[in-house]
Amino acid sequence: MARGQAGRTLFFFEKPSAMRELQRFFRAPTTVCIAAEGHLLAAQEPAEIRPAWKAWRFEDLPIAVDEIPLCCGQSRSGASHAARIAAIRRALDGVERVIIATDPGREGSMIAWEVLEHLGYRGRVDRLRLGALDEVSIRRAFAALGRDPDSGERDYAAYQEALCRRYEDWHLGLNGTRAVSLRLRPAAFREPWRFGGVQTPTLALLADLERRIRDFVPREFFRVALPVATVSGAELTLWHAPKERIFAREEAEAIAAAARGWAGPLAVAERDVRRPPPRLFSKDTLARRCAKSFGFDPQRTASLAQDLYDRGFLSYPRTESEHLPESQSGDAPAVLAALGASLPDLAGLVPAPGAVVLRRGPRGHYVKDPGEHHAIVPLRKVPRPGEVGPEAWRLWELVAKAFLAAHLPDGIDARTTVSAEVATALGPKRFAVTGSVVRAPGWRAVYGAEAEDEEPVPGKAKREDEPSAGRLPPVAPGEAARAGEARVEGAMTEPPRRITRGELPVVMGRLIDQVEDPALKRALENPANPNEPRGLGTAATRDAVLPKLEKSGYVVLGGALPADARAGAGGNAPRRRRDTPGRADRGGGGARGRDPTITVTEAGLAFIDAVRRVFPAYGDPVGRAVFEADLAEIGRAATRAEAVSRAETFRQRTRARLDALIAAVAGLERAAVEGPAAAPAGRPPSDAMVAFATALAARKNLPLPRGVARDAAVCRRFLDAHAEKREPTAPGAPRRPTPAMLRYAESLAREAGLPDLPEEARTEFAACRAFLDAHARPAPAEARERAGPRRPGAGRPRRRPARSPRARTAGTALGEPA
Repeated sequence: MARGQAGRTLFFFEKPSAMRELQRFFRAPTTVCIAAEGHLLAAQEPAEIRPAWKAWRFEDLPIAVDEIPLCCGQSRSGASHAARIAAIRRALDGVERVIIATDPGREGSMIAWEVLEHLGYRGRVDRLRLGALDEVSIRRAFAALGRDPDSGERDYAAYQEALCRRYEDWHLGLNGTRAVSLRLRPAAFREPWRFGGVQTPTLALLADLERRIRDFVPREFFRVALPVATVSGAELTLWHAPKERIFAREEAEAIAAAARGWAGPLAVAERDVRRPPPRLFSKDTLARRCAKSFGFDPQRTASLAQDLYDRGFLSYPRTESEHLPESQSGDAPAVLAALGASLPDLAGLVPAPGAVVLRRGPRGHYVKDPGEHHAIVPLRKVPRPGEVGPEAWRLWELVAKAFLAAHLPDGIDARTTVSAEVATALGPKRFAVTGSVVRAPGWRAVYGAEAEDEEPVPGKAKREDEPSAGRLPPVAPGEAARAGEARVEGAMTEPPRRITRGELPVVMGRLIDQVEDPALKRALENPANPNEPRGLGTAATRDAVLPKLEKSGYVVLGGALPADARAGAGGNAPRRRRDTPGRADRGGGGARGRDPTITVTEAGLAFIDAVRRVFPAYGDPVGRAVFEADLAEIGRAATRAEAVSRAETFRQRTRARLDALIAAVAGLERAAVEGPAAAPAGRPPSDAMVAFATALAARKNLPLPRGVARDAAVCRRFLDAHAEKREPTAPGAPRRPTPAMLRYAESLAREAGLPDLPEEARTEFAACRAFLDAHARPAPAEARERAGPRRPGAGRPRRRPARSPRARTAGTALGEPA
């Protein structure tokens, strides 16, 4: 690179907004600033590297390159980035030092380093890590830069890790998708079977849960209720509900018979229970909370949080951590004061500087080393009313409340348990009930009635709570009591909860919560950072996995199980309620709120079965998580040479895995898929067809078949089977509408206030159909939900949108037919 004026320093930013924030801190004539505005280079597609690779031929596999060639990318509008790269080339002329000031993560490092290497820059490179864009954080970042002469070396290691992730994504997506599509995909499928290093084991995790839900057979279990009255006149009901459930009614009846007429003393235990505030937000837990509270999908949450970060209102959002560094504990009073000024309703809860509660250690909020990036928190700079949109404000307020709650005292509940021991032929049995009242709200005052218990583990059955009541009547320890008529009450066991859209990133990151095997749990532990166990993917990319699974037809959102999977083993399971818009199921469903559940389709199950038959390692979520941990070691290399060496070893390992995958796929038979998902959906039905089918089903009390709202063939078969047959038409005469069409058209005419149905609509099929299309009311949401989700774009012409270079790489280059 040419040399010009000596001593020049170039700051390489990711976005103009960050560049403007930092330009306030330096105005030296030898300083140059440029902003990339995202990735400027894109991986070339296979056909661009070698034209013969455009065609999908199994004999060409594996397709592998030592390094993926790059080309100038394009903006979302389709404009080439060549001009911007040329401008950066000119700006680098005479520069002796580059300071990378992109977002503080692997992707940010990659944005800068790939351009510098593409342009052949060989000067000094340092890394400015901006955890937030407020003035205090910026000054701290510059101070840390001055103390760290090797920041560029370590950042190069992060860049090498990002390159290796792209290398694996490109090769595995390309070869895996083509191999399984050409050799294993059933003939009924027209779309490729897309394959990915992270998305495939994620689908495997969901498929295993799907199997458990489908195979689940509910069992009735029993509890015994025992009403008692004390000598002082207090009345309450005690319960015998052991953790080891009673499945034999005879056993429960025997206990109830022994308890009838019981008399004796009551034991009373009282204690205070402290409830600490929840942890601060990571990217994944923030996505889960926003999905549950507001219905945001994780990508929307990520976009809003990133915008708030860019504007200096939040710390860096792409983080795995839920902790803050101990070195920042002194910031809390100033940040809390700023929150009080912005949230007047909560200003009275903001503690005085001397009363701020600081919880240290892994169970608290402040730790010595929170990891690469600390938890998402508000800053001293707060948004003014109207300065951000309503959705961004709700997200910021959620983070602000969590920060305030984290620095308030524990909540304290007074918990009382009243119990009695009853002698039975089966041995002594304990009957008890627990009451709880709030002694001190503590941090819960921030949320009021919205304060919630700990989040349940996604994908697990609902935990059985002990019998409880609110406030119990006063009972003295040892007070005598007499039982009334004991009764036996039955309940049904529940299947595992479905994972929801907002929960999936948390499940991927906390894979350790999904496994029961102690050996697997140990494999997922992270000795370097026990608070962040090994998981699938990274915080920056997990929210992009579900849309890929949806696009491939492997999963559906908010859908019900196929008809042939509603029954459990032996067909004895009762029919489960389907999800309805705005809620999610319990027992086969998900968390409360507007967060849709995920259902794996027959295609997704068949794909995972085929993958596990061919190459089990790619269908093993735990194995992938361990592999991800090995990949992360590249980014922890202490020197540039060590990072390059680890990266080369990884690329060799990737190519060896590709060879093994292709060899395993060769010669295998295609997968077989049963059930309604075996064939892809065709063109969507018209609104009139869906409305007609819905009205017909309601009138005849018929269930709507799955897919009636998204597949015209399914809808037509239903109408042909159940609509009244039209009278034969004489040769040459115009086709007449059916009696059902006429009745429906007449009802629509009355609703529209028309004096009568037009004559041509009464006599001509085409005219009646046109009238129905023009006046049919949309099918009720409940009916559409029962009929299954309609495909995106249904009812309007499909237009292929322009795609960014990265989207093209993930599409055509990684598996879609050219």
